Amino acid sequence: MYILGISAFYHDSAAALLKDGELVAAAMEERFSRKKHDSAFPQLAAEFCLRQAGIQAGDLDYAVFYEKPLQKFERILQTTLNTFPRSANLWRESMMTWLSDKLWVRSHIARGLGIAYDKILFCDHHMSHAASAFFASPFKDAAIVTVDGVGEWTTTTLGIGKSALGEPTDLAPSIELFAEQRFPHSLGLLYSTFTAWLGFRVNNGEYKVMGMSPYGSPRYREKIDKVVASEQSTGAFRLNMQYFDFHRSTTRSYSQKFLELFGEQRDADADFFTMRTNPERAAEKAAMRENQYYADVAASIQDFTEESLIRIATYLQRRTGMKKLVMAGGVALNTKANWRILNETPFDELWIQPAAGDDGGALGAALWCWHILLGKPRKWVQQHAYYGRSYADAECRAFLDSASLKYESFEDEAKLTETIVDALTRQQVIGFHQGRFEWGPRALGNRSILADPRGSDMKEVVNTKIKFREPFRPFAPVVLRERAPEYFEYPQVAEHDSPRYMLMVAPIKADKQDELHAVNHEGTGRLQSIDRETNARYYDIVEQFGQATGVPVVLNTSFNLRGEPIVNSPREAYNTFRNSDIDMLVLGSHIVRKPQ
Repeated sequence: MYILGISAFYHDSAAALLKDGELVAAAMEERFSRKKHDSAFPQLAAEFCLRQAGIQAGDLDYAVFYEKPLQKFERILQTTLNTFPRSANLWRESMMTWLSDKLWVRSHIARGLGIAYDKILFCDHHMSHAASAFFASPFKDAAIVTVDGVGEWTTTTLGIGKSALGEPTDLAPSIELFAEQRFPHSLGLLYSTFTAWLGFRVNNGEYKVMGMSPYGSPRYREKIDKVVASEQSTGAFRLNMQYFDFHRSTTRSYSQKFLELFGEQRDADADFFTMRTNPERAAEKAAMRENQYYADVAASIQDFTEESLIRIATYLQRRTGMKKLVMAGGVALNTKANWRILNETPFDELWIQPAAGDDGGALGAALWCWHILLGKPRKWVQQHAYYGRSYADAECRAFLDSASLKYESFEDEAKLTETIVDALTRQQVIGFHQGRFEWGPRALGNRSILADPRGSDMKEVVNTKIKFREPFRPFAPVVLRERAPEYFEYPQVAEHDSPRYMLMVAPIKADKQDELHAVNHEGTGRLQSIDRETNARYYDIVEQFGQATGVPVVLNTSFNLRGEPIVNSPREAYNTFRNSDIDMLVLGSHIVRKPQ
C-alpha cells in the first residue's frame, strides 16, 4: 500500500511517501524548485517520491494533506472580522489567496497528481506534527508536545502516544491529544515577532535569534513579561495582544505599543557585533551599545521560550507519568530549548522529528493515515534522514564532462577518504555531495560543507568567504557517536538518537573547548553524532581526521550560499563551489579542485 503525505501553501512545502508503513522518500519542494521555503504545491517533490518508489500516481492508495483548510479558513475569517477595520488589508489579501487558491486543496491534489477525489484525505495540522514525531520515534510509548506558529486554530498540543512497536498485537497504535493552546496565543508567533523586530525574516531567521542570544544576557525579562504571561504550574501562556499586529496586519507582526516598549526595529543591513564577538571594534561605542541591547533582548526572548517549554514538559510528565518525550512543530527546532528540556525535566529521553516544521507535516499526515485511520501496527523507526534524491557516480561524471571540468575519479574508497582528510588537515574547505539528500532543514553529511574545527579563524573564513552570512552564526561539530562522551557534557549522548540530527545544543567539555574553536559557540555546540552503519563515507572521514589530528570532530554546515536552498544536484553543488571560496568539491567518487 502506498500513501503520499503532502504539506503546502504556507511555507516549506513537501511530500513524503510510505510503502506499507515505511518511509521510502521525502523531500521539500525547495530542493527542486530552488525557491527558499517554497510554499507552492509540491509537484516536483511528489514526482520525485513516486519515481524513487518506481510507481505512478495511479498506484497511490491515498494522498493525505497535513491540515484541514476549511477550519483554517474559519479562523482567518473570524479573526479578521473581529479586528475589522484595522484588519482590512489582511482581509483583502486573505480573500484573494484563499478564494483563488487555498480553499481548493482537494482540486490541487487531484489535478497535480492525477488521482481520484476519493483517494484524498485531510489530517489535522497538529495531529500531523504529533504523528510525525511519535510514529517515527524509537519509543513504544511517549508523551507528545507539538509547538509552532499556528495550524487551523491550535498553536500547542499535549498528548500521549501508545503502541506495541515491533510486537504482534491486535491493538492499533494510538495518539491522544488531550490539551491545546489556541490562536492568537502562540509561542511560535511570539518568537517570530521578535525575529522580525531583530531584523530577520520570519520563518527563516528564528535560528539567527537563537544564534545571537548567547552574546547577550536575559536582562529584559520584565519587558518580556509585559507582552506574554506564562502559568507556572502548567506552562500555559497568553499573549497581551496590545503588543501585536500579526492577527490584523499583512506587513507587521508587532504594534506601536511594542515599539514603545522595546524601541525601534534593528536595521536588517547593520553589522552585528559586541565586545564578545568583535572586541577590536570597541571604539564604535554607540553601535556597540545598540547591538548589545539587541543581543540582550534576543537572550531574553530565548530565555522565556526555554522556561515556558520546560514548564509545559514538566507538567506533561507529571500528568502522563511517561519517561520518553517526542516533539514536533517549528518551535521544536529550538536546539537550546531542547537541551534544557532534556536536562531540566523528569523525562529520560527526548526525540524530535528532524523535519519538525511544516515539511514534516507531510510525513505525519501519511503516518496518521497508516496507523490511526487504517489501524496498522508500527514496525518502522526513523534511523537517519537520507530520504532525498541521489545521483549516481555516472550522473556526476556526465555533468563534469558536459561542463568540460577537470576532475579526479577514485575507484578506491580508502584513497578518496585519504585525499579528503589530507585537504581538511591542510585547512581546505570541502563541498561534500554524496548519496540521497537530507530530509529536514539540516545538512547531515550528504549535502554539507566540511572544514577543520580546530582553528578560530576557520569560523570567520567559512562565514564570510563561503557562506556570505553574519559572522556570529555558529557551525555544527560532527563527532563519532562513540567518541561524543569525550567532548560533550551530555549524559548518554552515545545512546540517544536526537544528536544524529543536530537537534541539541550541548555544552562542550571545558578541557576540549580549545580543540574546537571553530565550532565552539560560547562554550556550546549543536552536535551531530554519527555511526558507520548509516553513513560510512562520512564516518570514515571524521574517523581518519581524528586519527590524523587527535580530534575526531569535523566542522559541518549546509552546502549552500546565503539565501539559497541546500544544493540538490551536481550542477548546483558546482555552482556553489564556483561562486565561493570552497577549495575542493567532492561529487560522489569524483573530486574537483580550485586552480592554484
